[in-house]
Formats: sequence, C-alpha cells, structure tokens
Amino acid sequence: MKKILTLLFTILVLTACTEVTKNEINKEEINKEEINKEEINKDKVTNNNYKFIGESEHWKAEYSYKGTETWGDNDGTKTYSNKDSYEFILKYKGSLEELSSMQKLEYSFKTLTSSGEATEEFTDPPKELIFTSKGSSEGGAKVNEDEVIQVNVKWDEFEESFELYNKNK
Repeated sequence: MKKILTLLFTILVLTACTEVTKNEINKEEINKEEINKEEINKDKVTNNNYKFIGESEHWKAEYSYKGTETWGDNDGTKTYSNKDSYEFILKYKGSLEELSSMQKLEYSFKTLTSSGEATEEFTDPPKELIFTSKGSSEGGAKVNEDEVIQVNVKWDEFEESFELYNKNK
C-alpha cells in the first residue's frame, strides 16, 4: 500500500510539474506571437524632402517638396498612404525699380505629376521681389527626387522659361 501511495504521489508531482512547464511554454509562444504582431503592425515610413533650384536671366526659383509615405499592414491587407506639401518661391534677380512698370506677372511650374500657376496684377508698382505659392495634398502623386521641374514666367511683354533640378543630385 505504501508503494502504491508513493507511486501515486510521484505521478501527481510529475503531472503538476509538467503543467507548469506547459504553461511557461504557452506564455513564451504567446509573447512571441505578440512580438510578431507588433512587428507586422509597424508601419514603414519614408520622408522625402527635396529642394529643386534653377534660374534664368531675370528670375530664379526654388521648389521645396516635403512628403511622407507610409506602408502598413491592416489585418493582412497591405496599405499605403502619402501626404505632401510644397512651396514654390520665385525671385526677380534685378531691383524693385526695374519692376516698377510691371502690370501683370504670370508664372507656372510643372512636375511630372502636378502643376501650379499664379497670376498677379499690379495697379501700383510691386513692393516685393519674391512671389510664393504653397500647396499640400493627401493621397496625391508624389514628386520624385530626380525630376526636372519646368518653370515659365511672363511679365508684361517679356517671357522666360527654365528648369529646376534637385540641388542634392
């Protein structure tokens, strides 16, 4: 009888030890799964900051582009989103005195996927040599770092065209 009780007690102890080991393994597996889910749910974010510059005889321009692209995974479905903004700065290389008779300024810029234009009319002489346009979008097309941006400037009876290049390329 003593042997049977000892045998039953040993089996009971071994069973209890085995359960603890199984629980520890299950906890480890759950932690690994949680870590993998966190890694999967982490979004990959790319920031694009480019500055394009160029000039003509009378004008120089700068196009600054800032964009954020985000790739992710939403329950097994791949996701992508982007947000961007730009600032276009056009500067007359001469003096305000040279622009004093200007009545109308039209300028435009064109990337591969977007464009912008502005017209300003003056009843009084311009007070600035710098003209600026800004914009932003969400989900729109992005500007690539190796693009060449076309610029056209018309002021009164004059016109010049030139290109902007990424200053870091």
